[in-house]
Amino acid sequence: MSRRAVLTSLALVSLTLPLLAVPASAEGAAPVNSCGETGFDPAAEKPGSGAPPIEIPRVLELPVPYPEFVQVEVPGAAPDTTRVPQAPLPADPCADPCPETLPEPDSPIGGSSGSSGSSGSSSGSSFLPRIEIDPQPETIPIPVPGGEAPPPQPAPDPVAPPVEPGAAVARLNAPEVGEVSLVSQLTGHGSENRTDSRWQVDGTDLGIFWESAPGEVAVAFGDTFGHEWEPPGGAGGDWRSNVLAFSTDTDLSDGMTIDSMVQDSPCHAAEILDSRHVHNYETTVIPTSGFAIGDRQYLSYMSVRRWSKIPGMWYTNLGGIAWSDDHGQTWTKDQHARWDNFFGVGRFQVATMVPQGDHVYMFGTPNGRIGTVGLARVPTAEVLNPTAYQYWVAGEWMPAAEHVATPLFAGVASELSVRYDDEHDRWQMSYLDPVAGSIVLRQATVAQGEWSDPSVLVRTSDYPKAYGGFIHPWSSGDDLYFTMSEWDSYNVYLMRAHVGG
Repeated sequence: MSRRAVLTSLALVSLTLPLLAVPASAEGAAPVNSCGETGFDPAAEKPGSGAPPIEIPRVLELPVPYPEFVQVEVPGAAPDTTRVPQAPLPADPCADPCPETLPEPDSPIGGSSGSSGSSGSSSGSSFLPRIEIDPQPETIPIPVPGGEAPPPQPAPDPVAPPVEPGAAVARLNAPEVGEVSLVSQLTGHGSENRTDSRWQVDGTDLGIFWESAPGEVAVAFGDTFGHEWEPPGGAGGDWRSNVLAFSTDTDLSDGMTIDSMVQDSPCHAAEILDSRHVHNYETTVIPTSGFAIGDRQYLSYMSVRRWSKIPGMWYTNLGGIAWSDDHGQTWTKDQHARWDNFFGVGRFQVATMVPQGDHVYMFGTPNGRIGTVGLARVPTAEVLNPTAYQYWVAGEWMPAAEHVATPLFAGVASELSVRYDDEHDRWQMSYLDPVAGSIVLRQATVAQGEWSDPSVLVRTSDYPKAYGGFIHPWSSGDDLYFTMSEWDSYNVYLMRAHVGG
């Protein structure tokens, strides 16, 4: 299967939202950075063009799958851990740090070519479309002997945690969400960070925060594309399943400055968690949360087997934990801290992990966007020991009960972001509600709830095809900062919400 065919299937993940969204009533202005570069308007239906006209197509392509056998070496090659330190960025923020890596100037990315794409005839309503067969390869992976297997990691000692009751606490009211505004475009062409010129990050999504060191946050992004990328959607050349950035910017009111990214060559962000990039085997590996305990960094991630043809669904191999002892430069996938997706019913395939007190809490959903939220906890020292986890089941913390974890609230959720707000002594959870077509916010006194009713942060009627909603840990007072991704412009935006209650 061609790379382009694999990558274009990524678009199916976000089709749940446009099916439910009401078109935005008006477009905002595309952002322009201080260098005069125009970015992407996340409120536009299609970058650079606004809402497309309704036309009867001249040709209807009928997709017809056919098998394509692909040999997959097992085990695969060892991950490339080549790393290049971040050189100081130019004193002139509009200068390109590595101009030799950039393509020749062309028409503005996402801009209109001056043609509507019409052949000059009218709508075409006077004839029936021609139907053409569109053969599409469907990868059938064939495992073959590969290279040398990585050395086995010592298995943690099995433990048997007790059954413990949870505390009963009062339910909080729904958060009082006031004004919500777009602060800045965080990534891509036209962003103040100029990630396209500085790290060849032209298109990316997510933007998952955690405090990686005092005075510093790490930001993990999902599937990332370089200079061959163009909107709409997540597909293109120079594909990396994930990249990692760092920021020390404490004033978020005017945007967030990215200081550096993990690089494998000058001005090129590295893929930090390796992926096989083979459809129906391991299409991609996407980070789902990050946290630090002492000097060790952790990432939860999902290994995606394939994107579904059903909008808003995907199938995972497993959810797992990786760790880094060199401040995020290189990562090791733990061989034991993993939750395999047997029969497709794993409850903690897309996990968000948060240290609080003596425990790390793991909030999780199944693969896809139609699962409920479950909860587990583990002593901080045992985070890589899956036998030490207790799952929240009917008012008690129970061991070995992953598949019967009680939903924390009714309804489905996707792309969770959870933090403990020390300033207000409360938990906050934001997530995409695909049924409501909104990114919403809930709050609770304790991790197991009861959780409040949701309040809307972002509606897809305002930002078509928006998803994500990852909270910045330095949000304070009534200001809640979070990232929002938008599928067509396929980049990340920093948002601010005024939140009371």
